[in-house]
Amino acid sequence: MKHTETETRLSGQSPPEVPQVDITLTVNGISHSLQVDTRVTLLDALRDHLGLTGAKKGCDQGACGACTVMVDGRRVVSCLALAAQCQGREITTIEGLSTDGELHPMQAAFARHDAFQCGYCTPGQIISAVCLIEEGRAETEEDIREFMSGNLCRCGAYPNIRAAIRDVKAAVHDVKGES
Repeated sequence: MKHTETETRLSGQSPPEVPQVDITLTVNGISHSLQVDTRVTLLDALRDHLGLTGAKKGCDQGACGACTVMVDGRRVVSCLALAAQCQGREITTIEGLSTDGELHPMQAAFARHDAFQCGYCTPGQIISAVCLIEEGRAETEEDIREFMSGNLCRCGAYPNIRAAIRDVKAAVHDVKGES
């Protein structure tokens, strides 16, 4: 018979040991050695162990996108990824997008287009939008809507978010000489 943690405490028994793992995470270009519980999510490792609080814990079920980060250049909802799975991979958070104090073009576009209100979802929205552009998936308005559908905004700033994405997409195409 399997006992719950509460039943175990009430019975005076010690809870079972949870295995720890030594990992090295490369976050925003900096290597970090950590010892974490094998069940620790990437989101909790970033927030609780590294103090990087840009990625937010919204639903904790992978449905809202507030915790979105980049892992090897692809967007990942960090509440569903285990920290140990990210060993040897390059993680980029909202804190790592700016360079030498200069905002990333997507961050600047969000500010220009007032693409945030309360700001809770903004880090995840921006990371997803950067991935959208880098993956070349912003060809149509429908592409943008579809790709960004995993990032929820309770304030309803969607039109401004899409305007910021279109703005950056146009700038990228101008730089590349595309039409």
